[in-house]
Amino acid sequence: MPAASDAPARSRPRSRVRIVHLGLGAFHRAHQAWYLERIQRAAPGDWGIEAYTGRGPAAATALAAQDGVYTLVTRAAEGDTFTTIESIVSAISGAEDAAWNARLGHPDTAIITLTVTEAGYRLAPGGGLDLADPEVAADLRLLGSGEPGAPVTAPGKLVRGLRARREAGAGPLAILSCDNLAGNGEVTRTVVTELAAAVDPALAAWITQNVSFISSMVDRITPATTAEDRATVLAETGHHDAMPVVTEPFSEWILAGVFPAGSPDWASVGVREVTDIDPYERRKLWLLNAAHSLLAYAGLPRGHHTVDEAFADPVLAGRVETLWAEAAEVLPLDAAEIAAATAALRTRFANPRIRHHLEQIARGGAHKLPPRVFDLMRARRAAGLEPAREAPRIALDWLAYLGRADTPGSEGDILSGTPTSEHLYRVLAPDLAPTATPT
Repeated sequence: MPAASDAPARSRPRSRVRIVHLGLGAFHRAHQAWYLERIQRAAPGDWGIEAYTGRGPAAATALAAQDGVYTLVTRAAEGDTFTTIESIVSAISGAEDAAWNARLGHPDTAIITLTVTEAGYRLAPGGGLDLADPEVAADLRLLGSGEPGAPVTAPGKLVRGLRARREAGAGPLAILSCDNLAGNGEVTRTVVTELAAAVDPALAAWITQNVSFISSMVDRITPATTAEDRATVLAETGHHDAMPVVTEPFSEWILAGVFPAGSPDWASVGVREVTDIDPYERRKLWLLNAAHSLLAYAGLPRGHHTVDEAFADPVLAGRVETLWAEAAEVLPLDAAEIAAATAALRTRFANPRIRHHLEQIARGGAHKLPPRVFDLMRARRAAGLEPAREAPRIALDWLAYLGRADTPGSEGDILSGTPTSEHLYRVLAPDLAPTATPT
């Protein structure tokens, strides 16, 4: 066992900050920060990250105490590897409005990346920014007043920072969404420009002319870090690391868009740049994410707690294979790519050392099911195929999950009443109601 030391330490000078990140969570540190770490090691000095929390300061405070450095534990079935990540130059609370504005107004800043979850975009049920959301409305009042203070929502923070950039004359930049949301770049463009237009039409026009919105498909399973994980890091590295991240060996990142102020050498670390990201988004949503929802909602009542446990259940594994077959018929990718993706998923789901908890996956079904399940059902209908059988069962399993005594109360709020199949489709997918229930 190595001799115990303090937190992991920086081994090279800080890179120049070129990327600002909003949403300082475990996934960002297992994914985007890991890619940038490898780029910085090959070409030190550029593309450092200044990362801001979306809400409270806790993550920023803990990471800043370690100079932004932490341990990434890559957990394969055969064992762990430990990597020190130094790509985050500084970690700051999202409430630090002055720091945010100063960084967005700096000409070195070329890219803003986001991991704020699907709910963080504050979309209205019919699309577009939800101006009736109380926090969006509060941000609109704050931005319109010109008074100091940090907006609360992600769209509000972006509009605030982009206004500072326009005032500083710092030039164009790109906003790169890394959330699990179809068309996430266009979604970001919509909510940002709609809020900006409500604040100042001239600002919205400037954003349209100077800001590109990049869509991306991201994939890497990152379970919540536990006290046991911290103890493992101490035992293996000798570091008292309060902020380690555990992840799987697999990782994927696909980008579509233009970076007007430059970008890192993404290709050197395996990032793919494509002209049309939609097929890859559908592949992930309908193969990985929909299968996760199936395993969560059907696995919990069968006594399973993690993805590997649920996937080891022959009944559930069979349902997953049926789901994948239904999706494969409407995915706009060649058969070889789909086969490779499902083969990788079988290995990933079976990894017994990635404790990906079903309760974590199950949360937020009202936001997750529309792109994962209902869009698949729509695609089969549009293609003239028989209605999906497995996809609707996931929605019914979610209803059963909402009825459990131990389900968090907020999960069913969007249904505003008794969670029934008829009500679910009327609220979330009225166009699917006639063929919603499998025979």
